Amino acid sequence: MNKALYAIIACAVIAGSNGVLIKQLSVFPAGAIAFFRTMVPVLFLLPVLFSKSKPLFTGNYRKMLLASTINVVRLYLYILAFLYTSIGNAVVLVYTWPIFVFLLESRQHKKPLQKEQVLLLLLAFTGMIITYSNKTFSFESNDMIGMVAAILCALGYAITIVMFKSESHYYTQKQTIIWQNLVSSVFFIPFMFFLPEVEVSQIGLGVFYGFWIGIVVFMLFFFALKHLPASTASGLMYIEILSAIALGYFIRNETLSIHTIIGGILILISSFLITRMNVKKR
Repeated sequence: MNKALYAIIACAVIAGSNGVLIKQLSVFPAGAIAFFRTMVPVLFLLPVLFSKSKPLFTGNYRKMLLASTINVVRLYLYILAFLYTSIGNAVVLVYTWPIFVFLLESRQHKKPLQKEQVLLLLLAFTGMIITYSNKTFSFESNDMIGMVAAILCALGYAITIVMFKSESHYYTQKQTIIWQNLVSSVFFIPFMFFLPEVEVSQIGLGVFYGFWIGIVVFMLFFFALKHLPASTASGLMYIEILSAIALGYFIRNETLSIHTIIGGILILISSFLITRMNVKKR
């Protein structure tokens, strides 16, 4: 149990470095950053891809391919979010994904919303408005582009989570990681043909980013999930937000506006409570 707790905490802290690494890789176009993020895990897990004892293309693999394709758009939006707005803005808005998961699952199972659930959704919506309220409403604004990308990324992430979860009994954890990255790793290859002049150290950082986030984070998460209740694991993953904001402050000298702090608190309270409610009902 202690090892699993340490694993999920380490997972959340490491995941918090996502934004800083993307900012450090901003010399690359977003598509090239996405290539490193997806191709490295696929290459690292190549034996899993070609395993004969546990074939990847089993179960409803067409649905997994569709989810993997949607993940292309989701990942691109994720990277755009961190490139165009601050780490604090991006990570807070990306963490609206549990709210979208809740809405998708409610629609899928045709469950009417309860009063407390509606109130939590209104709380999250209020938080989003407050977070945006001090920004210029123009798509020429980098902040606006980044924050819209973060919201759309959260929606895409929720869709893929629901799809991957519905087929998870057919696949191992490593196979799920392969499916998450499979289509993206191929789709983003062309971006590598239009790279600006970059140093070898930048390419090395890109490879490190793919391994650090694409392999280490997910291995720690899946290990912890084997030994911890889902509610504990999902709750502790919110440490990622604190980690991201702290790293953004100390490494990138980024600060949070009062609007982001207040709006973020409302969003995260709503997201966290909705996650807890969903877990208790299962």
